[in-house]
Amino acid sequence: HANLGLNPMQDGQTLRIPMPDLTEERRRELAKLAGKYAENAKIAIRNVRRDGMEALKDDEKKKEISEDEARHGEEQIQQLTDKSVAEADAMLKTKEEELMTV
Repeated sequence: HANLGLNPMQDGQTLRIPMPDLTEERRRELAKLAGKYAENAKIAIRNVRRDGMEALKDDEKKKEISEDEARHGEEQIQQLTDKSVAEADAMLKTKEEELMTV
């Protein structure tokens, strides 16, 4: 449930969803909601990073990969993490700009 303030109504076989006016207050609420979604995405990205780093360390301990391979893998995971976090931030910024533009 996204708490968008929409109240669907059935009119015969038609489903009507009245859209509330986008007042400045409502735009701020939606921007705040977008910020929460972006933060959840970044948490998920960091969780994937953690899991990847742990898998590399386990493989290194099991001697399945060398120390150099583990270090290289960690660098790649960090680069992907940084890129993904930057993309989430950029999407949030774009959405906030869209919401606050009249």
